[in-house]
Amino acid sequence: MAIKVGDRLPNATFRVMTADGPKPKTTDEVFKGKKVVLFAVPGAFTPTCTKNHLPGFVANAAAIKAKGIDAIAVTAVNDPFVMAAWKSAAGSDDIEFLADGSADFAKAIGLELDASAGGLGIRSKRYCMVVDDGVVKSLAVEDAPGKADVSSAEALLKSL
Repeated sequence: MAIKVGDRLPNATFRVMTADGPKPKTTDEVFKGKKVVLFAVPGAFTPTCTKNHLPGFVANAAAIKAKGIDAIAVTAVNDPFVMAAWKSAAGSDDIEFLADGSADFAKAIGLELDASAGGLGIRSKRYCMVVDDGVVKSLAVEDAPGKADVSSAEALLKSL
């Protein structure tokens, strides 16, 4: 069953790249006591994710934070090395890149996507949520992985 507005995020652990290599980062560390925008993509470096979805959040990070958001994070079912390379390619320190390499978080919130037919395995659906102290306050999930409309930074800004 998919997570919905009003639900608390489950306990999960992402991986993030640090100067000392990959390190675990829990949902509490990301969301506790903060208002966070979390958006998810099916895969780093994939066309819609890289050309349409991520750039909107990079370009609008200051405007989003000006609306009372403490942090912006992106998650994908990729390893922390790929996520670090994607962050570097995006050139943004305003967004935290959270690796969900085994899709544990995507599965825990019921927003996994089976892209096995295309050779991509289990991924995350594309979505955007606002999380306040671990509780989902808004959630927009795309109806197709190649779309970045309702989960875009521009749509989020209109809703804040």
